[in-house]
Amino acid sequence: MAAQADGRTMISERVAPGMLPRVLGSFDMTIIFVAIVLFIVNSSAIQQAHQAAYTYWILGFLLFLVPGALVTAQLGQMFPQEGSLYVWTQKALGPFWGFFAGFCAWWPGILVMVATGDAVVTIWQFVDNGGLPKAWQQGLVILAVLWFSAFMSMLRLRMTQTYANWAVVFYGAAIFVIGLAGVLFLVGSGHSATGGWGTASNWSIHSGQWTWFGFVILALLGIEVPLNMGVEIVHMRSIKKYLFWGSIVVMFAYLWTTFGTMLALPASKSVGATTDILRAVQVGFWGSHAFAVVIALVLMWFFVSNTVVYNYSFSRLLFVSGLEQRMPRKLGTVDEKTKVPVYAILTQTVLSSLFVVAIFNPWVGGDNNQRAYWLFQAAVTVIWCVSMVLLFADIFLVRRAFPARFDEVRAAHPYLLYASGVIGMLASAFGAYVTFRSPWTSLFSVGHWRIWLGVLCGVSLLAAVVIYAISEYLHHREQPAPTMTPA
Repeated sequence: MAAQADGRTMISERVAPGMLPRVLGSFDMTIIFVAIVLFIVNSSAIQQAHQAAYTYWILGFLLFLVPGALVTAQLGQMFPQEGSLYVWTQKALGPFWGFFAGFCAWWPGILVMVATGDAVVTIWQFVDNGGLPKAWQQGLVILAVLWFSAFMSMLRLRMTQTYANWAVVFYGAAIFVIGLAGVLFLVGSGHSATGGWGTASNWSIHSGQWTWFGFVILALLGIEVPLNMGVEIVHMRSIKKYLFWGSIVVMFAYLWTTFGTMLALPASKSVGATTDILRAVQVGFWGSHAFAVVIALVLMWFFVSNTVVYNYSFSRLLFVSGLEQRMPRKLGTVDEKTKVPVYAILTQTVLSSLFVVAIFNPWVGGDNNQRAYWLFQAAVTVIWCVSMVLLFADIFLVRRAFPARFDEVRAAHPYLLYASGVIGMLASAFGAYVTFRSPWTSLFSVGHWRIWLGVLCGVSLLAAVVIYAISEYLHHREQPAPTMTPA
């Protein structure tokens, strides 16, 4: 077993610590966690579930977020290396599965950066009613957000992180205001805009609504992403701290904003519009559109900054793949001056830009534009859930391969970690299943949704296999031929 463990030592483990500076503290890691996981517009979309929204949130917290935090704390402290899931799975299962897990964790980031740019467009349209009516205009805004994120990500990490910290602090203030708006509406009117709080059936869930569980899993994905930057952390105690406080903030924020929006607006009339949380602010603050616009501008700033966080944190997975020579070696280099993986950042920004051009252009009709967008976001959920199944499985496999290190770290009792692994794998797999089960939009029939989503996810996962196979072929070609020596 020891020989097997030694065979899974990675190039990046030896090289990355000398290439990247340690600049991230506990607060920085918490900020990254909140920026990645807390996509607050999800509180608008889940209004359609009525009071059952809280049931789904709590199930998501108990079955996915908390188990994920426990397992990530254990794995992150055992192997605090650059690349998180890539490293952990290679330690557990070997090079192929390590790369496959890393690819499944990295690829969704390409598509999520398009989603954050689209959130900027939607909020812009709330601020400027009727603005950006054309798909190509929206595409230009998203491209501007992407390339601003690339510019900021290529600066020194300490400078970029300080900028992100300020953006997330203001974001937190805006989130508090959204929940407060509902409370003010309740106090002022004497009643909630959404009725049925005392009806038990409104809180219950049934098989026809399981798609909401997949949606909640999507809203909570990204637990392990801050540890993509494992060697850039100053103190290892930051791992437990960011997972604890980040999880607390995420749980409170989702419940608080869902509650505030539901108090101010009737959930029965919701169509899941992204801007429901902003309309709730307007209603709760005595019809002041100007005040709602202020909150909208803060959220817009956050989603621009959020794209920056996605860009630099996901680029580390590409950086590790370059060091491991699974992707072009240039991706595994850093700029001499800023000490950040510039080529990895540029590569994923170009890939995201290609998706924007393909979706938001004058030659794609409005319905097709929306179809492609929702299909890609569903693919994000499925592929990311695949990577999370591997993450939860790692807790069992690294225990077998590295028993001494596992016992030395001990983030929680082993039985609790094993239970978290089982529950997390089932929740992740179920989240992927219900995403396939029902369309996220009425623009698809059930059959077409499953076919197109299956094709998109299948091609994405096949790409990981093909890239690995090519890298293996190139490695074998580069190996020197054995020389004959006299007996």
